[in-house]
Amino acid sequence: MDYFSAVEARRSVRRYTNKEIPAAVVEKALAAACLAPNSSNTQTWDFYWVKTPEKKAKLVTACLSQSAARTAAELVVITADPRNWRRSQPELLRFVESINAPAPVITYYKKLIPFMYSWGPLNVLAPFKWILSNSVGLFRPMPRGPNGKSGLQEVAIKSAALAAENFVLAIAAQGYATCMMEGFDESRVKKLLQLPSSARVVMVISVGEAAPDGVWGARFRIDQTKVIHQI
Repeated sequence: MDYFSAVEARRSVRRYTNKEIPAAVVEKALAAACLAPNSSNTQTWDFYWVKTPEKKAKLVTACLSQSAARTAAELVVITADPRNWRRSQPELLRFVESINAPAPVITYYKKLIPFMYSWGPLNVLAPFKWILSNSVGLFRPMPRGPNGKSGLQEVAIKSAALAAENFVLAIAAQGYATCMMEGFDESRVKKLLQLPSSARVVMVISVGEAAPDGVWGARFRIDQTKVIHQI
């Protein structure tokens, strides 16, 4: 299936058949998710393929026992944690140095990334970073954030959401269905996955073969002229 066919085929499926999904299908989609664009290539996402029956049952409950979770063959949780920059930093530095990246690029990863992704105890660095960025912004174009924990979580969430899109399109391209669920108890999901306080649960994605009544109806979108603007 080509890209545009996969985009057309992808629907939010609320009910699946009892058919099992080959592990290779999910593995291939997870590999595609890891290729998604992300902020500064810090790769602050994590993907939890919940396979243990006990944990899967708890995850279904945390997803309000909705049919999209209850009938799914597989469940994948995508999370975002800005503090994961520390995980990618050593390998990323070795990589940029190995390709003889320009000095400003190496400086960016060595010095600027640690500064950007730090918020200090009790978020104490946030107001100082806000003052600095907005003061410089008076004289030249300047990113006005992220400054603190919530802003950095937002950056990580954006990257994880891009990975989620790669994942569901990769599943669609292989002839199966998904539902990206935001209806879940984040506290319970975090406890189940033993996530730190800095992490956010971005999406729980169910995977399976769509049941005949799995899609609620025809796709609805408002007129494109209302959302696409040329200026």
